[in-house]
Amino acid sequence: MSETASESLGIASRYATAVFELAKAAKKLPDTENDMAALAAALKDSADFNDLISSPIYSSEDQTAAIAAIARKMGLSDTVASTLGLMAQKRRLFVLPQLVAAITALIAEEKGEVSAEVTSAKKLTAAQEKSLAAALKKSVGKDVKINSAVDESLIGGLIVKVGSRMIDSSIASKLSNLQNAMKEVG
Repeated sequence: MSETASESLGIASRYATAVFELAKAAKKLPDTENDMAALAAALKDSADFNDLISSPIYSSEDQTAAIAAIARKMGLSDTVASTLGLMAQKRRLFVLPQLVAAITALIAEEKGEVSAEVTSAKKLTAAQEKSLAAALKKSVGKDVKINSAVDESLIGGLIVKVGSRMIDSSIASKLSNLQNAMKEVG
């Protein structure tokens, strides 16, 4: 699709608001939250699923049939399944990653949570995640849901993003800063 990033975000935002409001009115936010987690995992793990939502070679009918089968197989709620079907009919599935992120953010806001993107050199243990969540809660004043990722190139330390704030305590970053400082001296 030739949509710009801001147009894609706008499309995703409109669908996300509709799904969120319908789920909230039906008191089905926990189901919707589970659906978003399942869709996020599918987007992360399946190249075929990503091809289905983004490739122009699939017709609207093909996407609609495939998304209906996927929704049934994943056990998605009726609201989410019908929204995905409508998006497929209108050739809007390419905004699915933004939709998942927007709905997840709306649900977190409703619950008084904030998300933190944490990248570490090694997988964090449950105790480390709990300790980090507690420290971030003190800092931001809200419950913090940690979304962790591993990037071995960091060597050690963490990169934490909460909203527009970023804390980079990785060894790779410190080495880069030291290298820059040495260039200035010499």
